[in-house]
Amino acid sequence: MELILSLAIGLMTGCGVWLILRPRTYQVIVGLSLLSYAVNLFIFGVGGVKSNLPPILFEDVVAAHLSDPVPQALVLTAIVIGFATTALFLVVLLASRGLTGNDHVDGREDTK
Repeated sequence: MELILSLAIGLMTGCGVWLILRPRTYQVIVGLSLLSYAVNLFIFGVGGVKSNLPPILFEDVVAAHLSDPVPQALVLTAIVIGFATTALFLVVLLASRGLTGNDHVDGREDTK
């Protein structure tokens, strides 16, 4: 499980960095989203995902075997903030494209 999670985090991070380095604004926005999802997975994985255990403490349940709820709460908060910043980036993208006529990050035109 940890190997699959670490591979997913690494793949999403690599793709996100590659997209951030692209010249188009939309690709940069998707890259930032992928990086935020990779960080969310990392934080969620640090909390220790457990399965087949009751979510409520009983007398015979050991508290050390339960998942830590703090990383889960952090990830939920980060998801909401990520959606808000993605929406803000899309509005800035549309405004920039309307004002300049292109969607290049550096403002240069295609030289073909």
